[in-house]
Amino acid sequence: MFRKIILPVSVALLFAACTTAPPERRSSVKDVKERKPAPDFALQDADGRTVRLSDYRGKVVLLNFWATWCAPCTVEIPWFVEFERKHKDKGFAVVGVSMDEDGWQVVKPFASRYGINYRILMGTDSIAQLYGGVESLPTTFVIDREGRIAAVHVGLVSKRSYEKDINEVLGDSTETGDDLSSGRTGLTARAG
Repeated sequence: MFRKIILPVSVALLFAACTTAPPERRSSVKDVKERKPAPDFALQDADGRTVRLSDYRGKVVLLNFWATWCAPCTVEIPWFVEFERKHKDKGFAVVGVSMDEDGWQVVKPFASRYGINYRILMGTDSIAQLYGGVESLPTTFVIDREGRIAAVHVGLVSKRSYEKDINEVLGDSTETGDDLSSGRTGLTARAG
């Protein structure tokens, strides 16, 4: 008797599980109320200029910790080049923080070879610690216009995931009173 009941119920549950649509992937973007301020920093770019994250206040920033020897990083870089080109006029910037120990000697030729069109900065261990002790490369933060961390990606994620996050955070402009349709974003930051 027990067997007569369990077997049909088990088959019904198995069939139901196999026929239901997969759950929709939740956004990796945090709700505005849950976002914490991104730590500010001052790092040098390839021209020796000091760049601060706060220079980008008013822009959505994709902050990517990477290295030339990191294979997953080389997969993402062409996407970031495309994102910079595609979203730059919407108040978006990519900032790469190289964690290469050999410094600009290896980073400059690499950036040239990959056609990197966004600002690259030379990172330090202390900056990595500010961001929670970046332990894996790549590690990427999507930072909103108010300088808050909206999303974090550790390791290689899909181009589609990045694009979704970028579009979602760019769309957050209504909370800050920005008027993207007229091109006015209240930017006080210099262009990257």
